[in-house]
Amino acid sequence: MPPAEEEAKDCEREEKRIVWLVLALALGLTMGLAGLLDFWAHGIPLGFALPLFNEPAAVSGILYRAAVIIIGLYIGFVGLRELFFERRFSVEFLMSVAALGALYLGFLFEAATVLFLYAVAEYFEGYIEDKARRTVEELSRFMPDKATVIVEGSEKSLSVGEVQPGMIMLLRPGERVALDGKIVEGDSSVDQSLVTGESTPVPKKNDDEVYAGTLNLSGVLKVAVSKSAEDTLVSRIVRLVVDSKNKKASVEKLVDRFARVYIPIVIGLAALTAFVFPKIVGGSFETWLYRSLILLVVSCPSAFLISVPATMFMAVAIAARRGVIVKGGVYIEKMARIKAVVFDKTGTLTFGEPSVHNVNTVDEADARALTYAAALEQYSNHPVARTIVRKAAERNLDFSKLSVKEVKEVPGKGLVGYVDDVHVAVGNMELMSEYACNCDQIGEIYENDEHAFTCVAIEKSAVATICVTDALREDAVETVKALKTAGVHTAMLSGDRSEIAGAIAKELGVDESHAELFPEDKLRVLGQIRAKYGQAAMVGDGVNDAPALAASDVGIAMGGKGVDAALESADVILVKDKLMQIPYLIRLSDKTVKIAKQNIAASLTVKVILGALGLFGLIPLWFTVASGDDGLTMLVLLNVLRLTR
Repeated sequence: MPPAEEEAKDCEREEKRIVWLVLALALGLTMGLAGLLDFWAHGIPLGFALPLFNEPAAVSGILYRAAVIIIGLYIGFVGLRELFFERRFSVEFLMSVAALGALYLGFLFEAATVLFLYAVAEYFEGYIEDKARRTVEELSRFMPDKATVIVEGSEKSLSVGEVQPGMIMLLRPGERVALDGKIVEGDSSVDQSLVTGESTPVPKKNDDEVYAGTLNLSGVLKVAVSKSAEDTLVSRIVRLVVDSKNKKASVEKLVDRFARVYIPIVIGLAALTAFVFPKIVGGSFETWLYRSLILLVVSCPSAFLISVPATMFMAVAIAARRGVIVKGGVYIEKMARIKAVVFDKTGTLTFGEPSVHNVNTVDEADARALTYAAALEQYSNHPVARTIVRKAAERNLDFSKLSVKEVKEVPGKGLVGYVDDVHVAVGNMELMSEYACNCDQIGEIYENDEHAFTCVAIEKSAVATICVTDALREDAVETVKALKTAGVHTAMLSGDRSEIAGAIAKELGVDESHAELFPEDKLRVLGQIRAKYGQAAMVGDGVNDAPALAASDVGIAMGGKGVDAALESADVILVKDKLMQIPYLIRLSDKTVKIAKQNIAASLTVKVILGALGLFGLIPLWFTVASGDDGLTMLVLLNVLRLTR
């Protein structure tokens, strides 16, 4: 939605809240004054006397009638507009009919009470909805209006709308990041709690991403802007959460369908009570008209219609503040029914960044082997090659001065070349066989070990294997344990060798693991798990796992490295890559669905009981309003607020 249109809707919502507040205050003051006059009329001394109030009972009657007619006509106009233009009986229409009917029968206090409680409930409803929206839109309020950019060597302050991708933004300590970008110079710590919910600052250096709205704490940073103002991560998160109201859960759709049938039936029953029952059952028209008004109030579906959407939207907003973006109430509902969680291994359970675990050598000369390997691998962009180069640099091995010639990369196998005129091959066993390298001493280790190995051969004789591992995320084991405790089946899918996948699965404690899988194999296994256990969530990195994410009941993407792809392909995005957010989301979803069901059950039960009591004349109209509609509405909304705890 364009910013101008969204701003207009915000203004409209605020105006409605103000209108209902003014109506409630006006009615409250009128009823208070009329009540004092009634006390006076019944001989209770109030300590004052004015000529205007020589007949307090008459004056109180005028106040009641004026308030009910003026405010009732306004509410009735709103109801008639929805009846004629939207073809539905609205709550405003039913309330205005009930109030004017009570006024016609002479029940002045009850007529005013109907409108007063309704105005209070409407204001409270707007307050709860705005609280949920503000929970997310608070993100936008911290967004700077201006950014300091470097133009032709000098600093210039521009509005964020004028800053284009590619410009260099300058950030000093204590300043908030105005736009998404990548650090090109400087080191600092950044408070990302506003966007990701992380409680501790995150160290940032060259090539690291920074997000709009986060706070630069220590160093001076130069950031190359990558997104315009409307495309920043925060802006897209806010839009996704606000738009999530359009993706309704099945229970929300059920409520909508039920209300469309339920309201006309009760209105028909109220008309039958007023005009037919006096002739069939006996009794005065006024008595049965009064009882029909009670049925009208009972038929008002405020609590019923509000409770479920408000509960779902509140849950989505709360999750967003914790760094979990849920694209709609439908996925909150599905997460509450999840029976299995399937994890992709690389980039999800692990960091997806290989690191050198150890170097096994034939003759103890591991420094020589690592130096020669790094000298060759510096000419490759393969992740394993970069890892070997990084490890050599960490050990202060000087490989950059070595003479490297005739480097050849064999796709999927490794590299060969000459280092200081010595033939060097670095790669897998297929590469060793292809270049007739003697690998008898390390072949058995390579084939049976639970880690990935890269062989190093010098002068066609294998001298070392470099063990490369992909470290588990810190909370991976804890997450799997929490899911199993909650009774959720866990599975791991991997394209790695079975020995590697098996070792990681054992360390994690997952219920089952599948290795050496191609993308189509992952889809097949996911289908088998769904058939066996029921609804399943798939957790991936949001880039390579798009087919599996789409095929699952709920696709959960790790958003840290692939936020753009994750926002498009997944139903749920873990902005800060914390796996423990998955058990949290399941708990939140379970509580949300329970609260929604409680509100539905309470709404229907109370309305049925009050409808029956009203039909037999056992309760007054004002009590029906206080407990059966507006009071119940406020009660279910207070129940929704339990989610914030």
